[in-house]
Amino acid sequence: MRVLIPYDARNPKTRLSPLFEEEERAEFARVMLKTVLRTVDQAGHDPTVLATAPLDCDWPVVVDGDCSIVVDRDWPVVVDDRPLSVAVNDVLDDWDTPLCIIMADLPLVTVEAVDRLLDQQEDVVIAPGLGGGTNALVIRHPEFRVDYHGTSYRDHRNHAQECGASVSTVDSFRLAVDIDDPDDLVEVLLHGQGEVTDWLADAGVRLSETASRTTIERV
Repeated sequence: MRVLIPYDARNPKTRLSPLFEEEERAEFARVMLKTVLRTVDQAGHDPTVLATAPLDCDWPVVVDGDCSIVVDRDWPVVVDDRPLSVAVNDVLDDWDTPLCIIMADLPLVTVEAVDRLLDQQEDVVIAPGLGGGTNALVIRHPEFRVDYHGTSYRDHRNHAQECGASVSTVDSFRLAVDIDDPDDLVEVLLHGQGEVTDWLADAGVRLSETASRTTIERV
């Protein structure tokens, strides 16, 4: 199945500013992106990055003649600087279903979680984020379109029902943990492994336990 990975290449993860400088945030976002791409690839599917700008990265890229497509290894990147919902819906207009959309900031994603998402047979399959957003979607209904504004999980369920599509929810911790705020990194340090946790360790980010809760600190 074709898998689309939306990615903010211009100024990613601004809510991590209390912890990281701009260049660090960009580097961390790229590490998470590569983790998601590799996981989707290992699950046997074809990821395409939907980026807001050409990728500024430290691995080899090839740019085509009109600069609209960038290739990182075997991963194509489509550049579209419009709002996320508009850009994704434009892809849905041009691509035949089925299409899977997985966010680029899911550092705990595993092959098993991707398999579970794609094994569902409903017209619309939703993996919600912990705060009510939508972290992954499988779309098999030709009339379904996305709306990532606000509590998008609820909105996507309602829209699926309105267009007559069958819908299911995948309750997956690995797909639910997305990274927006510094406190989100607690779950990564507790449950993650590999390049993302290595990057955090190198940056001096670690768990800090208090009497009431576990937080993170940078040393």
